[in-house]
Amino acid sequence: MKILFATSNRNKLKEANAVLSKYGIKVEMLNKRKLEIQSDNIEEIAKYSALELFKEVKAPLITEDSALSIKALNGFPGPYSAYVFKTIGNKGILKLMENKLNRESVFKAAVFFCSSNIQKCFIGVTKGKIAFEERGKFGFGFDPIFIPDDYPKKTFGEMSIEEKSLYSHRGKAMVKFAKWYIKNYKEEI
Repeated sequence: MKILFATSNRNKLKEANAVLSKYGIKVEMLNKRKLEIQSDNIEEIAKYSALELFKEVKAPLITEDSALSIKALNGFPGPYSAYVFKTIGNKGILKLMENKLNRESVFKAAVFFCSSNIQKCFIGVTKGKIAFEERGKFGFGFDPIFIPDDYPKKTFGEMSIEEKSLYSHRGKAMVKFAKWYIKNYKEEI
């Protein structure tokens, strides 16, 4: 079985492959520019992108959107995580977190599947904390500053892709998708 994954982010593709290959699902990158709506809801963002791209490629596909919400910053950056990372990066987040004792945060991912007759969203959530400094050379984005509660010894940036996919929001959403896909979906691309 194979599925198209609409992303231009090769790191997300590697993470998807790390999970989905265990279920016999081959992931192919669909590197098309996807229009992202501005919304406070990552499910809506992933759904809109999937529906728009499906109109163009007319083949089953998945999209993914994620958000890092930091409690001490009232949920910031939330669904604007990619933009915030591009503009202020990890150093900017750490600067905003100076003198904040509450480091609680949540990473959430929405994987949206779209075919000619099915649209379905799969959510993955990982609770954790924001580190006091960047740690690790692996991963991308906020990985070097996010410590998952499920494995509080390391940031995502200190984990291999395989290790991270066991604990990450994206990994959890991809597992839910994979289990559903191999059980319920028969159409080939």
